Amino acid sequence: MKKTLSIALTFLCFMTCLSQEYKVSKKIKIAGNEGWDYLAVDEVNQNLFVSHGSVVNVVDLKSDTTIATISDTKGVHGIAIANDLNKAFITDGKDNSVTIIDLKSLKLIEKVAIDGQKPDAVLYDQFSQKVFTYNANSKDATVLDAITNKVVKTIPLGGKPEFSVTNTKGLIYVNIEDKNEIKTIDATKLEVIETWSIAPGDEPSGLAIDLDSNRLFSVCGNKLMVVVDASNGKVIKTLPIGDGCDGVAFDAKKKLVFSSNGEGTITVVKEQNPNTFSVLETVKTQKGARTIVLNKTRGDLYLTTADFGAKPKATTENPNPRASIVSNSSVVLVVASNSKK
Repeated sequence: MKKTLSIALTFLCFMTCLSQEYKVSKKIKIAGNEGWDYLAVDEVNQNLFVSHGSVVNVVDLKSDTTIATISDTKGVHGIAIANDLNKAFITDGKDNSVTIIDLKSLKLIEKVAIDGQKPDAVLYDQFSQKVFTYNANSKDATVLDAITNKVVKTIPLGGKPEFSVTNTKGLIYVNIEDKNEIKTIDATKLEVIETWSIAPGDEPSGLAIDLDSNRLFSVCGNKLMVVVDASNGKVIKTLPIGDGCDGVAFDAKKKLVFSSNGEGTITVVKEQNPNTFSVLETVKTQKGARTIVLNKTRGDLYLTTADFGAKPKATTENPNPRASIVSNSSVVLVVASNSKK
């Protein structure tokens, strides 16, 4: 009996260790009291770009200190890093423009006005050397030449675009939130060539890709991750995730997918092979941490959030009020693996 109990306890301990693979390892303080959206890692310089209301905070990941604040990015949403061109492209949702920054000096190169309304997510595609801004209100994509910084085309999308990824070989994929679709854009022709339903996924936001298995990971508002074959749009698998998700990241070295859920969790999904996926663990983070980015060099994950005050009562003018942000409480959560393999 004692031997059986000992074996059971050993197995339980082993399973517990497995379920605690990832955890919040530290918090990096960020100045400012406004809301947040996407983050981006400059892998070459090891800097983290954090969207924050009307500015972008740049954090040196070697010292965990803010080394620059990029101003005049009103309603900032997304940041795309182009290391081959030494540029960062930042979408300014409230004044319909793109701020372009030198990655080394962190100084302004140029601010480009676009016709797209409320630019949100942004993607740099090195294959075509084009930047794609995804415009929520005009439901289209603005394409910039990343070398000249000039607008070259507007691509109608027929719905509200969210996050986007590239297969690095000439195809761009983008979630269409209000249509429950993924659209494929030809990066050379600059036109939509495929539209795929991702039902039963509803309100897709974050999108990631495994370039080896050619699988897309779309996280949705109805607490589902939808795995899609990027060659034909076939839904391979749906998996449960937490509530309030707005971002997803893929670790190609570990074959892990991370869904950042605003409820205060990360859902970790393991890819055993291109057709087999399972939920590995649920990591506790902090309420509001709904967007995520992976540091491919270190394997760490970063999420932005803050503390919240009381939520106001709903009114006719504001039927869905948001809780206020507690002053000076903004942080970047660093989520790390217990075993750096």
